[in-house]
Amino acid sequence: MSRLNIPLDALTSRMNFSGRFEGLRSQSVTSRFANLKPVSEFFDVKRISKPANFAEAQSRVNYNLGYFSSNYAVVLVMLVIYSLLTNKTLLFVIALTIGGMYGIGKLGGNDLEIGTFRATTSQLYTALLVICVPLGIYASPFATFLWLIGASGVTILGHATFMDKPIESAFSEEAV
Repeated sequence: MSRLNIPLDALTSRMNFSGRFEGLRSQSVTSRFANLKPVSEFFDVKRISKPANFAEAQSRVNYNLGYFSSNYAVVLVMLVIYSLLTNKTLLFVIALTIGGMYGIGKLGGNDLEIGTFRATTSQLYTALLVICVPLGIYASPFATFLWLIGASGVTILGHATFMDKPIESAFSEEAV
């Protein structure tokens, strides 16, 4: 049986995914959220319409992903917070792991001594690993991550597809 080869470059080059994420690495968090668009512009119901064809939908997605990128980042952060608040076990495991590593780090390499009990830092890290890995598997982080991908994809790409470009951008495209 022959393998099915899907050229990923042909799929990703149309949406310009490689160039789209390069700006994220070079920007700081404060400058990223400094250009948030107003909520009234982000939820402008008058500009919502069904694209006529795939080319128009692709053009809208390309424009809106660049124009509303900071707003989409806020939507993603809100979905992450929602997923952690609804999956309390995962939130507990993350807090336990961070708290345990912080507590072990506060020892400064010294052993933990409680009465006659003595534990080295490597024993404490091992105990933290033995406790947090099974709890982490039970907390289903993969299902939460896949839900985040699906929910953010539907929300962000749905908004980017159905939100029409402003009229000013149509005139700027004709000039070029």
